[in-house]
Formats: sequence, structure tokens, C-alpha cells
Amino acid sequence: MNRQWEKHLISNSATILQALERLNDLGSNLTLFIVDEHNTLHGSLTDGDIRRALIRNVTVAERVDAIMNKDCSYLVNKNIDFVVLQTLRNRQIKLLPIVDEQKRICRLLNLEKVRSVIPVDAVIMAGGEGRRLKPLTDSIPKPLLPVGDKPIIEHNVDRLDSFGVENIYITVKYLGEQIEHYFKNGRERNISIKFVREDEPLGTLGACSLIKDFRHEYVLVMNSDLLTDINYEDFFIEFIRSGADMAVATIPYVINVPYAVLETQDNFVQTFKEKPTYTYYSNAGIYLVRKELLENLPYNSFFNATDLMDDLIGQNKKVLSYPLLGYWLDIGKHEDYKKAQEDIKHISV
Repeated sequence: MNRQWEKHLISNSATILQALERLNDLGSNLTLFIVDEHNTLHGSLTDGDIRRALIRNVTVAERVDAIMNKDCSYLVNKNIDFVVLQTLRNRQIKLLPIVDEQKRICRLLNLEKVRSVIPVDAVIMAGGEGRRLKPLTDSIPKPLLPVGDKPIIEHNVDRLDSFGVENIYITVKYLGEQIEHYFKNGRERNISIKFVREDEPLGTLGACSLIKDFRHEYVLVMNSDLLTDINYEDFFIEFIRSGADMAVATIPYVINVPYAVLETQDNFVQTFKEKPTYTYYSNAGIYLVRKELLENLPYNSFFNATDLMDDLIGQNKKVLSYPLLGYWLDIGKHEDYKKAQEDIKHISV
């Protein structure tokens, strides 16, 4: 994985002059984090800290740990509090260390780019042939069809990245080598991308049985051909708050009946509603699942997310419906693709 953030780290034995040279090379986000030989966080240092030290007649030959801020903000990787994260953002903190239980830095978050950090792995289903979009998909897999200035699937990868999801699996089959070539291992994006190749179609969850190295306890699974501005942080928080085993994002579908609707029993009218409106919820193709449930999937076999939903409901387990009230479009047909090209000019996904 690309670890460009390491240029913001400097040894606690380095001199102030060496810190100045490092800051000069950074160009932006002029903050250094002081670490020891084990990458343990000791403090932070900014160009302002150095200026104030020089005014106090501290020489540039002094060590950086003599003038560092020992109370710099950080978050523990396995205990990220979304409220605290927002508070730090409001304090205009731009770079935030994420550390492990031993306070060793795992990564740095650029809070100007990252909206949140949700502790999930993501699986993007990208193996379909896109038959309804032929001839566009004769030589290009549907996920790589451009919408605006980048492919459909890249909008989804970038949105996941913006919510701090750094471990992504992409399932591929039809023309999958093109998708693999396009993303490679994700290094240039500072994330990890791995590919899961399906020899036969495995449905929306079957390929998850082939993944044995999930890093988190929760897994987000989604179709690759969606265009959406879903708030993944809110989706995750509602999932955790509900205590559900699985959550499915849903699209409200409203039906207005232009006539009175009668409710009858044995042909006798019991009640009626004048021109009622009914709201139903459709599957949006985005799921959150506890990892342990995926460990029980039939290995390398066709299995849909709806199959898991049926199993869980049959066991009286909780399946949460999360109404997606923002933008959502399933790009399945030519008219959907045409709409996506127009919509992308006016929305931020």
C-alpha cells in the first residue's frame, strides 16, 4: 500500500533544522508527527511551533522532542468515535493520526478529504455482463462505462474512500482483467484493492465465501453499477444502533392511487380510503453484514443477499431497512445510462 503519509513522520531524535527541511518539502499540511523507532506517537510539530521556539532563542540544533506538542489529537483505530471525529474537524484539525492500542501510528487521515472513518471492509460486485446495455458492453465491462469524467465503479470506490474505507474487494468475471488493470492494487489511491475472480456467477454474496482475510467485523457489500450519494457513516451508525445482523439500503417507492380503495370481507365493504398513497421500499443493492454471517456461506456457490435475508428472517434475526433518501440510480438499461450522464452534472457522488 502507498504510505505517502509517512513523509509527515519524523524521528524524535531529529533536529529542528531537519524538521524545517522536511516541512519545506511537504508544500501543504505543514504538520509533522514525532515518533520513536517503533512508530509510537510522541507528539506533533508545526511550522508555528518552530517559529515560537526560535523567538524563545531555541536553536535549530535542538531535538524536535524539546518543542513538540505532547498533547496532539489522535484516535485509536479500533475505537473511532464519530462524534469526536466531527469535533476535531470543527477545530480545524487537518491531519489526524490513527493509532493502534500501543499508540503506534497506522495511518494519517486528511480531514479535508475524508468525511469519516467507518470500520468496514467493502465488497463491490462487478462480474456481470451488462447485457441490457449492449452494444456498449460488447468490449467494455459495464462497471468501466464512463459516467461524467470517470467509470461508474470509480464513483463508488472514491465514495467509499471518502468515508475512510481502505480495504476493498472487487469481484470480477466478464472482462474482469480490464477492471483489474484499471485499479491495480489501489496503491495510487492510498487504499488496498483486491480482486476475487468468479469462475461461474455466484450471485450478490456468493463470492464473499472466497474471501478469508476481512480485517473488520463488518462488511459492506454493494453492486458496482450504482450511482448514489448515500451517507455511509449514517448507514453504519443506524446499523450498529439497531443491533441488527444485516442492513439493506432501501429506496422509497410511492404509489398514488387515483381512486377510492375499498377494503372488503366476504364482498362486504369494511372501509375505504379516498385516493390513498402507499409507500413501499425497494432493495437498493447496498448491504451491511456482520462478518461472522459471511463465514457460514456455502463455499464458491451461488448465493444472493436476498437468500441471506430470508434465512435471517426465518431465524427471527434482525434485518434493518435503511431508507436511502438521497440520490440513487441503478444503471441497468440504456435510459438509465443516459440519465446518469445528465444527473452527474448536478450531483456530487
